[in-house]
Amino acid sequence: MTHPLASWKDGAAKQAILDFVAAVTTPNGLSFVPPSDRIAVFNNDGTLWVEYPLYVQAFFVFDRVKQLAPQHPEWQTQEPFASVLKGDLNAVMAGGETALLQLVVVTHAGMTTDEFAEIVQDWFATARHPTLHRPYPELAYQPMLELLAYLRANGFKTFIVSGGGVEFMRACTEQVYGVPPEQVIGSSAKTQFELYDGKPVIRRLPELYFFNDKAGKPAAIQHYLGKRPIAAFGNSDGDLQMLQWTTAGPGRSLAMIVRHTDGKREFCYDQTGMSSLKQGLVEADQQGWIVVDIQRDWQRVFAFELER
Repeated sequence: MTHPLASWKDGAAKQAILDFVAAVTTPNGLSFVPPSDRIAVFNNDGTLWVEYPLYVQAFFVFDRVKQLAPQHPEWQTQEPFASVLKGDLNAVMAGGETALLQLVVVTHAGMTTDEFAEIVQDWFATARHPTLHRPYPELAYQPMLELLAYLRANGFKTFIVSGGGVEFMRACTEQVYGVPPEQVIGSSAKTQFELYDGKPVIRRLPELYFFNDKAGKPAAIQHYLGKRPIAAFGNSDGDLQMLQWTTAGPGRSLAMIVRHTDGKREFCYDQTGMSSLKQGLVEADQQGWIVVDIQRDWQRVFAFELER
């Protein structure tokens, strides 16, 4: 019989998952949690799938800029659009999250939510990662897919809580992770209801409604779920407050940080860029959170790999 966490190497991280699930699902046990309160939250980029060298949605945004550029000649000299059109992605990302959000707001607006979902789905059907040369849905981490399935098999409800655009993620999360759209919390644009050709539609507006990162994550969890999770998984300091909120609750909890240490099978990073992991490591050491070292703890990273 195949182990439910077959892509995890035997070690502290895998054992922590098994011990936690056993503790909260054993009837009459001291740490038993009823199924209605078994909530696990996951960051997306860098936790469930690749985020290097850029977020997946960033590549989608850059492709959208190129597609829309003929309608906007001013973009040839207007930043950050000009750098995208020149292919200077380092200059684009030097502007940080502010520049990326500006691109997202502009390129994702003006269409209905149904039209946007179709555009995203079409993009996922053809787009490839620039260095791994695989479709993005194939770049979900196999150990995390197994973890999602294992938790659900033990009565958990799994949620994605990410800084990525909520409508962008919802277009693929059920296919990739088995997480339905209503269990995805992310950053969002303002929308409005209107009648278009006599039909009711929801149209996306060129204005940010909510940026779901850092302290925004636990606030969004409380707003949308009304319950504190008992398990949380992240990979950067952007997830710190979500892990703090989860582990501050009564009873048993589990917090895990995925650390990118494998430059051969994936990428080796975490100390630089928008996904910096510094304070999270300090807190993990102080609070006893589990740090998942990809090189040490994962038998394989992607489903298409041969196990080593």
